[in-house]
Amino acid sequence: MRLLTIELEGESHPAIYLDTGQVLDLRSAPDLVFEDEWRPRSLRGALELSNGIERLKKIRDVAEENIEQLSSCILDDDKISLLPPVPDPWLILSVGMNYGQHLAEMDNTPRPKHPAAFIKTRDTLLGSGRSIEVPRQCSDMIDYEGEMSFVFGKMCHNVNEEEAMDYIVGYTIANDVSARNWIPDIYSGDPPFGPIHGWERNIMGKNLPGFTPCGPVIVTKDEIDDVHNLKLQTKLNGEVMQNSSTDDLIFKIPEIVSYFSKWYRFHPGDIITTGSPSGVGVGRDPQVFMKAGDRVEVEIENIGVLANKLL
Repeated sequence: MRLLTIELEGESHPAIYLDTGQVLDLRSAPDLVFEDEWRPRSLRGALELSNGIERLKKIRDVAEENIEQLSSCILDDDKISLLPPVPDPWLILSVGMNYGQHLAEMDNTPRPKHPAAFIKTRDTLLGSGRSIEVPRQCSDMIDYEGEMSFVFGKMCHNVNEEEAMDYIVGYTIANDVSARNWIPDIYSGDPPFGPIHGWERNIMGKNLPGFTPCGPVIVTKDEIDDVHNLKLQTKLNGEVMQNSSTDDLIFKIPEIVSYFSKWYRFHPGDIITTGSPSGVGVGRDPQVFMKAGDRVEVEIENIGVLANKLL
């Protein structure tokens, strides 16, 4: 099942892709497709139900059996305006230093003993097809980081690796857009810039508005055989910049979930991005950064394409 959130008349609507390639708008769907009085107002709201995914599957199945009666709430794929699949998560956690080849290109950074991550704000989220606004205060070193990401379907806290996948509902794509302007100051060696200030600047450069494009959909985990063996490509203006596979992940999803759930309580709809593979702009020689007018696309096998322009 492919879940998404679309914008209609300025409001967010949860939706489901049908086998026809069309989209069922759940907020405007008639009583015909529902088995009781429950109506999903958001994907996060649906995931918060203990049987939310089962309900959504039943809705999809009924809709496909009665598609001729649902013309008012079915939209063609090219007519929709996408929001992030879950526009309102409680928590976005972004894992770093998690691809072996990426560590090699970043001055042979040592492999971490444990997963490392930072929090991104909800305000950084942006739907596929929408424009990333280049901030005027740091416009000259904007980098891309295409990342496979996963979404929680249950409340999750202090779980072990063996049960970790039970808490995941599905997978999506994120672009961990990063302003790298902090780097010259760090390497200058001038005080007060040290490791702590460097990490602080790194996080600030990833938390500008719209700096986490996410989508286009959530693909439920039952539709992907091996999430740790998916091809991942990032293109900038049509040129392949990142060409990797999730089999290069240092820490797999069960390890990530188990480690961070020792501290965080994850809610349904929360997102973890699993880190960037090699090929980032700052690691190239010469370096490559994005600018206004560019188009960046992140494609992951069996999930889709996340595409955004820079404005």
